[in-house]
Amino acid sequence: MGSATVFGAVVNDGEKGSIMISGNTAKYSRALRTAGTIVLALSVSVTNVPLVAEVDFSGQWAPRYHEDWQERLPGPYVSDYSGMPINAAARAKGDAWEESVVTEPERQCVPHPFPYNLHGPANLRIWPEENPNTGQPLAWKMWGTFGRATHTVWMDGRPRPSKYAMNTWEGFTTGHWEGDTLVTFTDHVKVGYLRRNGIPTSDQTTVTEHWMRHGDVLTVNVIVYDPIYLTEPYIRTTDFQYDPAQPVALPQPCEPVIEILRPPGAVPHFLPGTNPSLDELTHMTNIMPEAARGGAETMYPEYRKKLKEKYVAPEKCERFCCGWVAPLPNGIPPGLNCNEYGFVPPATNKQ
Repeated sequence: MGSATVFGAVVNDGEKGSIMISGNTAKYSRALRTAGTIVLALSVSVTNVPLVAEVDFSGQWAPRYHEDWQERLPGPYVSDYSGMPINAAARAKGDAWEESVVTEPERQCVPHPFPYNLHGPANLRIWPEENPNTGQPLAWKMWGTFGRATHTVWMDGRPRPSKYAMNTWEGFTTGHWEGDTLVTFTDHVKVGYLRRNGIPTSDQTTVTEHWMRHGDVLTVNVIVYDPIYLTEPYIRTTDFQYDPAQPVALPQPCEPVIEILRPPGAVPHFLPGTNPSLDELTHMTNIMPEAARGGAETMYPEYRKKLKEKYVAPEKCERFCCGWVAPLPNGIPPGLNCNEYGFVPPATNKQ
């Protein structure tokens, strides 16, 4: 309701005789003061009503690994680039990856890089930092990803840093509300990886996230853009469930140690054409080599239809044979031979 509506009602009421515009100045003045008070009260109330349906994300959130537990817990196959819109440069980096590189002292305390971190182990604790005068969040803080890199989402409209500003593991993130969805944008991230088998991300990577809460379920949609290693945006989602009793590790210093003795200056890697595990996915699952090598085409359902007539399932399962039931405490269904990670040695597999 605007001022014209309020004053119009007063004037119309005056035309009916209760307010005299002429001949009774005192009564007219009182009416104007009353109408002004109403307008002021309405203005204040409208100002304090949020224009968007902001959602409270604060609390403890436990990860749910039902979607990609093989990749997110034990880890992906060395040569599995399927479903990733990578180019030849990214593929070459993946082929050169030797996983023991993370044992180098300078890499032991590195957190998961921002484009990947929510996809790894992450018992999240989320809280707002509020403006003491208005109670509105200045920023949202997300803590608990591997390596304990706090993710700060600035909500106060501050400008982005210069392109010459230092890149960090968490990057620089700003956010805004679109309805009841928190939309964030991140840049200024360090060089990292998109999958834990060497597929890289560059320092020109940017990330858009959509944080969506549905009751006790929190879904984060992550869209990664990288002009150096990706030919199209890479999209994935991660789910969390509200769990106020979950254990959250306290911040602790990381102290690197010598885990493997190496000659001075040695960096674990494979030269082109020397990685012996590039056919691992094909050997284990019969997935065609061209599909395992990834590329934008492998992201789409049409590609699966294209391979349907060519694919032949392996005679027996050799790894991840029990699906999500393998790590659960209720035991293993009859007829499945699994250990706690879902690995099945070929000699003992009866599938």
